[in-house]
Amino acid sequence: MMECMGVRNFATMAVSSCSTWSSRKRRMRDDRHRSNFRSTTYLPYLQVKASSAKKNCVTVKQDFADEEDYIKAGGSELLFVQMQQNKYMDKQSKLADKLPEIDVGGTIFDLVVIGCGPAGLALAAESAKLGLTVGLVGPDLPFTNNYGVWEDEFRDLGLERCIEHVWRDTIVYLDNDDPVMIGRAYGRVSRHRLHEELLKRCVESGVSYLSSKVERISEAADGHSLVACEHDVVIPCRLATVASGAASGKLLQYEVGGPRVSVQTAYGVEVEVENNPYDPSLMVFMDYRDYRKQRVQCLEDQYPTFLYAMPMSSTRVFFEETCLASKDAMPFDLLKRKLMSRLDTMGIRVIKTYEEEWSYIPVGGSLPNSEQKNLAFGAAASMVHPATGYSVVRSLSEAPKYASVIANILNKGFSKNTGSHQSVRNISMQAWNALWPQERRRQRAFFLFGLALILQFDIDGIRTFFRTFFRLPNWMWQGFLGSTLSSADLLVFAFYMFIIAPNNMRMCLLRHLRCDPTGATMIRTYLTV
Repeated sequence: MMECMGVRNFATMAVSSCSTWSSRKRRMRDDRHRSNFRSTTYLPYLQVKASSAKKNCVTVKQDFADEEDYIKAGGSELLFVQMQQNKYMDKQSKLADKLPEIDVGGTIFDLVVIGCGPAGLALAAESAKLGLTVGLVGPDLPFTNNYGVWEDEFRDLGLERCIEHVWRDTIVYLDNDDPVMIGRAYGRVSRHRLHEELLKRCVESGVSYLSSKVERISEAADGHSLVACEHDVVIPCRLATVASGAASGKLLQYEVGGPRVSVQTAYGVEVEVENNPYDPSLMVFMDYRDYRKQRVQCLEDQYPTFLYAMPMSSTRVFFEETCLASKDAMPFDLLKRKLMSRLDTMGIRVIKTYEEEWSYIPVGGSLPNSEQKNLAFGAAASMVHPATGYSVVRSLSEAPKYASVIANILNKGFSKNTGSHQSVRNISMQAWNALWPQERRRQRAFFLFGLALILQFDIDGIRTFFRTFFRLPNWMWQGFLGSTLSSADLLVFAFYMFIIAPNNMRMCLLRHLRCDPTGATMIRTYLTV
């Protein structure tokens, strides 16, 4: 999916219908049946990989901390996730060509940031700007996911130069009735420009770099962290921050007993087409219309999806078939087949394909354990929004504040050369509390409650929800889309939805609040001072 750095897949927090009126049929999990629909685009590649996996499947899973970590990394769709990660992006500079190499065995860094995505680069640059000695460690990979943003959000971050295309408004189609205009400009981010801008900030602030995987983080007797990399390289530092993505269980501890991780998947193509029905001046945020001429039961029906479209011109469009969230990831081959069927039924003829995209975003799950010494940022810190699937805008916007917190507590906590075990733990606790204050925890608990609801929806239930959603006062649904609602505002949002919703939605919400564990967790979190 084109990850929205604004609020993209906001339906996943919907306070609405449930299985009593929009039950989702039991998903087919027969791997033999599923394999019949496997895409042939990369068949030779997949056959070789699959053959190897069959021989040594246990070894693959041993690369991760546990089953949940494996699911976060890609689970059954791991091969496609790896293909996406390893795309060749010739315009993006190599970090090793621009940043000085870490002097192994030399200085003790104030901070080592593990991970070189947008979150890692932003935090490294902001921390070094404040005078900390910062080392950046991770594979030297480009930004490969397409990013979509609310234009004003990127402008507020001073990153408007990184937007390559802007639409004056965004539109939502629920059915064949009148569409909904969001009333907000939307932009497509240039992956090249964003990468080069964040890299430039790292260069200017004096960040050092090592292209390597991190195998573990241990603690020395003096309280310093030891970041152990490949080839027996060890980098000492006062604090280590993991920003290497959601699948970071080998480097971090997460709270026990939290909600299960769900997955948001999307298959996209940028293509040259004939008969494009969409207005090039409008970004299609969601198109939930039934594109099929007749109802035929098929495997794809087990996963409600919508079309996300960025018309770059009247003939060049980025289309993406998106599954909001599911307990088990909707396979990319099914998403691709559904997208191609949709385009064909709409009369859209593909002339040329420029790029394919496989987007895999874990949503929900537990927060990191705040009593551990090692810190985290970005998706590793569970900053992916459970209700939307995005995290990059939050990471970019919070990087300066989080860097300032780290710098302050390092400067006040203990000297450069020594530090007791207890003082280091206290420092880490302060940083975790700054990243996840109680207000943030309340909001997240509310979103997780909504996520548990969305997992039960079929397509009719989702459409019914949005028909109710857009009947809310403008400040509510616009604030929801803009991520500006406080935890108190979210309660008002839920109450208002309850008032105007159909009776079956109300009964469902009450039953979900009473019976689902996320309901009790939300109430408990809201009552915690």
